[in-house]
Amino acid sequence: MPQMAPIGWLSLFIIFTITFILFNMMNYYSILPSSPKSLQTKLIKSNSLNWKW
Repeated sequence: MPQMAPIGWLSLFIIFTITFILFNMMNYYSILPSSPKSLQTKLIKSNSLNWKW
C-alpha cells in the first residue's frame, strides 16, 4: 500500500477539525432558549432575613 505524505495527513486533520468545529457551532447556536425574565422576577420574592439569634 502506498503511504501518505505527512502534508496529506495534516491537511486531512485541518479539514476534519474545521468541519467538527463548524458542526458543533451550528448545533450550539441553532437553539435559542427562551427565558422570560419578567416571569422569573415575579416568581422570585425576596424574603427578609430575620435571624433569631
